[in-house]
Amino acid sequence: MPKQKTHSGSKKRFKLTGTGKVKKQQAGMRHNLEVKASKRKARLNQDKIVAAPDAKNIKKLLGH
Repeated sequence: MPKQKTHSGSKKRFKLTGTGKVKKQQAGMRHNLEVKASKRKARLNQDKIVAAPDAKNIKKLLGH
């Protein structure tokens, strides 16, 4: 069987941690930043771990 190609959109959006969890950037930091509190922007600017059911599908797209 041929190799599975990595999904180009997924490889730009997700990274795997050392333990195999899937990491993503939190949404909400693209626009309207003037109206958001500094505390809120700091929270939104952190990477998040994807939920386990979603991570399973993302790993398939990444070829893992």
